Amino acid sequence: VGLHKSGFWRPKSLLDTARFTLSFNSRHRKKHQDSRALWKHEAVQKYLETLSKEYQQVSRLLNADSINDFEQRTLRKRSADLSPIAAAFQEIKEAEREVQELEAMCRELDSRDEKQLLELALEEKEALDKKINTLCRKLFQLLVPKEKYDRSHVILEVTAGRTTGGDICQQFTKEMFEMYQNYADYKSWTFDIVNYTPAEIGGLHHAAAHISGDDVYRHLKYEGGTHRVQRIPEMGLSSRMQRIHTGTMSVIVLPQPEEVDVKVDPKDLRIDTFRAKGAGGQHVNKTDSAVRIVHLPTGLAVECQQERSQLLNKEIALRTLRAKLYQQVIEKQLSQEQSARKLQLGTRAQSERIRTYNFTQDRVTDHRISYDARNIKEILSGKEALDKLINRLLEFAEIEAVTEYLENLQALEGGGC
Repeated sequence: VGLHKSGFWRPKSLLDTARFTLSFNSRHRKKHQDSRALWKHEAVQKYLETLSKEYQQVSRLLNADSINDFEQRTLRKRSADLSPIAAAFQEIKEAEREVQELEAMCRELDSRDEKQLLELALEEKEALDKKINTLCRKLFQLLVPKEKYDRSHVILEVTAGRTTGGDICQQFTKEMFEMYQNYADYKSWTFDIVNYTPAEIGGLHHAAAHISGDDVYRHLKYEGGTHRVQRIPEMGLSSRMQRIHTGTMSVIVLPQPEEVDVKVDPKDLRIDTFRAKGAGGQHVNKTDSAVRIVHLPTGLAVECQQERSQLLNKEIALRTLRAKLYQQVIEKQLSQEQSARKLQLGTRAQSERIRTYNFTQDRVTDHRISYDARNIKEILSGKEALDKLINRLLEFAEIEAVTEYLENLQALEGGGC
């Protein structure tokens, strides 16, 4: 793995170069429900042993006098990549040895006099198990290549769907937008409302926000898609009949790197002004400060009514338009790179129903990972419960990526490569 036949060193890891996609329907995916289970896979152990040996070999080569400056730079980079992986691997192995020793000791501690010692040993074993679970998650995070846009800020848009139940979609859309606003506050992100179009009866037709902070896109990229609500409306005839209605709303999450270099020809833009409709003070409905920009070649349209100044709203709308045009470039790149599989999450599959919020059963179900969470109010509060759900998605995506690697490895071995 480390040295080429001719004598010079080169990395030879599929995880360095492979593009991983998330296909949640494969029969292989049910094998590994968490990081700990995947850690025990024989192919994973074999691969990590190989990386650990490669790290030792790279370390020895770095101390040799015979390598030139170019080789030394290459080796140092590889050493930096492998060091945390090798360290986590050895730490898990050591913790597992401690668990085995405790288990052996527990089997011998069965007399009454040793009951207290047994309880202490079991407590220590439980702590070690938690430590191993955390280390496994950390290890697979190190193994999985980071997506190019994970650290980006985002434009998040919500849009109400249609239903025969009247305003439940608009009400649900408002609750979802507030959930993401609260989640941004929970994560210490900045949440700037770009557009807000309320419905007549307290709900929300459409809204957009610019969210900035640490790793925003990484956490929100799998929120894109169709969210379904099932509830008894609080108002109107349906509420008196206690009839459950089903509605939908959609979420779009667009990564927005700090420098979005997309050229927009002013001749391709139609700019309209109108009076703001959302909450915002006495200036609302008195001046034509809101701005709508239509990109004529693509038909993309954006609005902004956040600021009192028409000029500032125009700036924000142009920034949002560039992000949407940039997203089209990203989509094109991803579709070219991911020819073998289709990504089933995030902005790559907006029409997919990804989650159901069943108010009558007080349950939220994420259909991609068969994950159920109770207490809808806690989820919609946008705090710890939502963060737990989002992190479960991220963990599943990491497991998916490593599983993809195992399949690729098996295919290569089967082909004699």
